[in-house]
Amino acid sequence: MDGQEFKETAGRVLSAIWRGSVIALWTMRELLRTFWSIVRGPLIAALNVAAALIILFEEWGWRPLSELIGRLAKFAPIAAMERFIAGLPPYAALVALALPTSLLLPLKFVAVWLLANGHFATATLLFIGAKLASTAILARIFILTKPSLMQIGWFARGFNWLMPWKDALFAQIRASWVWRYGRIVKARVVANVQQAWKRIRPRASNLWRRLTGRELPFAGKPPAERDLSIK
Repeated sequence: MDGQEFKETAGRVLSAIWRGSVIALWTMRELLRTFWSIVRGPLIAALNVAAALIILFEEWGWRPLSELIGRLAKFAPIAAMERFIAGLPPYAALVALALPTSLLLPLKFVAVWLLANGHFATATLLFIGAKLASTAILARIFILTKPSLMQIGWFARGFNWLMPWKDALFAQIRASWVWRYGRIVKARVVANVQQAWKRIRPRASNLWRRLTGRELPFAGKPPAERDLSIK
């Protein structure tokens, strides 16, 4: 094979490779478009469900648990600790924000071990307790450290970018009939809990007074729900 034949053969091979690459890329594009058209609906639905769960967690978990921990500030040691946390510099505040999850993580491993050994009820209660405790403490620490955290440039940029997007998304979800019905259910649950607490409060107060010689913390009426209207 002389030089001319070699060039012609190489040209044909390169041309075939190019055509094959174009066909492969076009086929891949069409496959991706078809795949996206199939999964787009379920994916958007899954994202909406995830966003709704985040709202549910924020309004029914994060805020009430934060307020519950905030009530403990009436005790001097807790108040002093909160003042210390609120006065932390920015990056120390960031470390403090990560501590609740880190400190309670071993309890979750214990729950997994209990589950593996057949103690399903104990493992479930331990996991739920650790999750509620870490959520309550994390929510309170975030409220206390937010001014310091906002002094960190990347944290402030991320927070200011996320909040408008989150608020717009949550506004759409709150306008849905599912969320409106959920708020009706929430109002009923809160009313039932308040009625139950009114019935057991005298006995709980007497028992606590006999055991400790003090008045029961939170012996007053439960705080009324701030907003039970259907938005």
